Order: sequence, then structure tokens, then C-alpha cells
Amino acid sequence: MTAVKPGLRYSAEHEWLNDEDPVRIGITAYAADQLGDVVFAELPEPGDTVTAGEVCGELESTKSVSELYCPVTGTVVETNEDVIQNPERINEDPYGAGWLFTVDVTEEGEILTPEQYAEQTGTEVA
Repeated sequence: MTAVKPGLRYSAEHEWLNDEDPVRIGITAYAADQLGDVVFAELPEPGDTVTAGEVCGELESTKSVSELYCPVTGTVVETNEDVIQNPERINEDPYGAGWLFTVDVTEEGEILTPEQYAEQTGTEVA
């Protein structure tokens, strides 16, 4: 069973975000497991404006293509170039080296606690 990492916040669409400034965003281990092996990542570029709840990129895996929804509104500060060149990082370390991008946040969308996200996914916080 995939565990939900404490100390982060989550979206209902399976993204995680931290409390840093700018906010770092990635997909959860649960989402990475559901996707299977990620083979391509299309991410927003630095300077792009993203809007909470709207599509901001996509991840392609051996199973499917999944849209990436932004949990916050703001301006993209940095994109993880390593993930673009090596998308397998998302599966290997979704909460570490597999982060996706950072955002200078002006507004948050609907954010879940680790416990709420674990309940939604039928997993546990660990």
C-alpha cells in the first residue's frame, strides 16, 4: 500500500505541495503508482501563469496520458529540468527528485491535509 507523506498538503487531483516560498509541486506516490512508468512529462515553463484547478501540463506513462492540474494560482518560477529529461524520477522519488515545478502563489485552490488525502485514496499517512 502506498503511504501518504506527512508534512505536505494535497489536491484532490493527486498533486502535493509544500509550504516553501515558492511552493514546490509534484504528484503523489499514489498517482505515480496508478500511472505506471512515466515516460514523458510536459510541464509549465518559468514565467507561465497557472490557475488552481486548471490543466497545466500532462504526464504520459506506459498505461495512459494524464492531465496535470495545478493546485494553486500564480507564476511558475522553476521547472524541474531533470524530470523532463528523466521522467522516471517521478516514479523513483515522487516527493524528492521527482518534483515537477515551483510557483509564486497568489491564491490556493482546494487543499487537503495528509489525513484527508489518505481517506480519499484509501491509504495511510506514514
